[in-house]
Amino acid sequence: MNINRKIRVLATKPGLDGHDRGIKVIANALMDAGMEVIYTGLRQSPEQIIESSIQEDVDVIALSILSGAHDFLLPRVMELLEEKGVRDVLVIAGGIIPEEDLAGLKKIGIAEIFGPGTYTDDIITFIKSNLKR
Repeated sequence: MNINRKIRVLATKPGLDGHDRGIKVIANALMDAGMEVIYTGLRQSPEQIIESSIQEDVDVIALSILSGAHDFLLPRVMELLEEKGVRDVLVIAGGIIPEEDLAGLKKIGIAEIFGPGTYTDDIITFIKSNLKR
């Protein structure tokens, strides 16, 4: 990775979730930390997310989900990344995800899952410490 290149983050809302205040707060914090953030908006399909991440050549995909469909949508995102041969993108998630689902999501490749109340500095530090590129 070019050391002068900003970290590029795709911030996105998969599924039918219509609440985006949290992802906008995170996006602003990441921009304040010097990252370039591409926000896709609400109601993105896993296919749209992967296409956007490839087109934008992002380093990080940040998924925010509050709808309860995380057990379907997040595995589908990871499946599509694998199908497209994308292995150097850090995938993180946040939102309302029950404790009992965390281990399964991490097992499929979600690097970290941030719940409500997570400090934005913790997310920034995690991204900078765990980039794959």
